[in-house]
Amino acid sequence: MANFLAKKDLPAKWLYDYFNPFEVHKHAIKGTLYQGHSGIQEMVVAESINFGRCLVLDNELQSAELDEFIYHEALVHPALVLHPEPVRVAIIGGGEGSALREVLRHKSIKKAVMVDLDKAVVDCAREYLAPFHQGAFSDPRTELLYQDGRRYLEEVKEPFDVIIIDLTCPLEGGPSYLLFTEEFYRLVRKRLTDQGILALQADTTSLVALNTYTTITRTLKEAFPRVFPYAAFVPSYAMLWGFCLAAHGLDPRDLGPGEVDKRISQRVQGELRYYDGITHQAIFNLPKYLREAIKKQTTVNRDNSPLKEKYPGFKEK
Repeated sequence: MANFLAKKDLPAKWLYDYFNPFEVHKHAIKGTLYQGHSGIQEMVVAESINFGRCLVLDNELQSAELDEFIYHEALVHPALVLHPEPVRVAIIGGGEGSALREVLRHKSIKKAVMVDLDKAVVDCAREYLAPFHQGAFSDPRTELLYQDGRRYLEEVKEPFDVIIIDLTCPLEGGPSYLLFTEEFYRLVRKRLTDQGILALQADTTSLVALNTYTTITRTLKEAFPRVFPYAAFVPSYAMLWGFCLAAHGLDPRDLGPGEVDKRISQRVQGELRYYDGITHQAIFNLPKYLREAIKKQTTVNRDNSPLKEKYPGFKEK
């Protein structure tokens, strides 16, 4: 086997993306454009050689310029395409503005509320990540709020057609852990219209760290009558990433490839690069190991007993 690490022409600077205590993904970088701390989390914008500009929060890669479209199209469009006519959408989190960008591509949208706790991340994105948000923050349909997403949903009166949760760190002590619990999902359900849909990123589906994804999926079932886990491979993450869709009655599996493509053609501005009718069928057909792990999970994430370990199988030697 070739010893690639011994090559003299490899870049000297690397971005280390720690997946777990025993696994790290390395990205060669040209340099760092920004580094600072918001008071909530550490923020880094780096220029990688393979994936372009990257947003890193608390030492975890969040988005990469080359392939963020995969993650954000997978997060946003299955829910909005499934809904008969989405008009009002709330995004909880979504700091770099890419989820907001994808929501605003739907012609029916009249209002998109983005609620992010950390204004500094949004300000950073405005300055350094224009290819990500593409002006979405300045769209007249956008309402930007800098506050706790759970408190916002507790206080808002008008319901939403779709609510999108795009947050980091479901573990106890993280800035967002109370937005992954049964109590929070029940609150989300109350803030949706009768045909409303929740879509959220739900962490990795890696075999060494399945507990978070399966627990989130199990927890959603305590709050919603219909829950549909799905996944998409994100190259810069080097793994299959998990998402969930939850609804009162609508079922994404009822949409065939032709109907998905028809709705995209009629409703969405511009050309999607990842999501279409064939992709829709693929992402909701999970591999067997994942279906079995979801079926076996019994843990429900609650306010008074949140997730504490992302890698419960790992023990320090």
